[in-house]
Amino acid sequence: MRLTRRNHIIFLTSAAVLLFGACRSKNQKTEDPNTSKEDNLYLGQKPPGSTPEPFAPGIVTSEDWEVSGVFTPDLNEFYFIRRDANKEKQEMVTLTNKDGQWHETATAPRRGQPFFSSDGETLYLSSWHRKRTETGEWSEMEALTSPFDTLPTMRLSVSDKGTYFFDEFKSDITGDIWYSQFIDGKHEEPKRLPNTINTGKSFHPFIAPDESYLIFDSEREGGYGDSDIYISFRLPDGSWGNPINLGDKINTEAWEACASITPDGKYLFFNRTVGPAANENDGYENVDIFWVDAGFIENLRNK
Repeated sequence: MRLTRRNHIIFLTSAAVLLFGACRSKNQKTEDPNTSKEDNLYLGQKPPGSTPEPFAPGIVTSEDWEVSGVFTPDLNEFYFIRRDANKEKQEMVTLTNKDGQWHETATAPRRGQPFFSSDGETLYLSSWHRKRTETGEWSEMEALTSPFDTLPTMRLSVSDKGTYFFDEFKSDITGDIWYSQFIDGKHEEPKRLPNTINTGKSFHPFIAPDESYLIFDSEREGGYGDSDIYISFRLPDGSWGNPINLGDKINTEAWEACASITPDGKYLFFNRTVGPAANENDGYENVDIFWVDAGFIENLRNK
């Protein structure tokens, strides 16, 4: 699995200039006059229980490669990354709920992994970001301020306090998770999280808005095979607790990574290699976006 993990991470770190200029109107769900607003959430999909399920088969999940699915805080837009039809490039896809119907409204060359501020006003794309304009569109792409503009980052997430949590990816396929607090109107110099979090292969952090927990993926002793997803809770003294493996319903012998919690706190989204792609000889050809009820977080917190 090690060799194919290298191939996959290279896919995840490839970059191109992101331009949201190609607009399409592809109807993904027919509006029913008797359908409530609740029914239209999450692309109209039936919510999962405690067993992970592929998200939106035929709309998002396919027999190819889709990663990094996230909703805007108002749950009216869904962003994810997929390979194009020729399997040569990666593109960012936007699905938008308009009057109860979900449409594919934009595609653009991929840069980084999407992450939204809690107010929905900023879209972070690793070392880049965009701002909502008065018209509701996105501003031009801008690099983050130094030193974040030059760090080899796969995912940057931000808390309500403005703290950045991000991974530093190295050329030898190792990396750690770092953080930078927002103090007196600027971000401090990045600091590496402790060894309880970092093993040299810890990536794709998701920080809870209140910084009460951190979710990330890692290859470490005691896991189920390839990369697994873990959660660490903030302790009363401010330190981070020992990471907890999310268990064999979420983690398998395959590659699981890039987890995040929906803005309403209800569901965990993550990536998993599936089918033939779970075989170490095939190069991760099929990666899907899964979702699962996130109620387990409070259960783990209370243990």
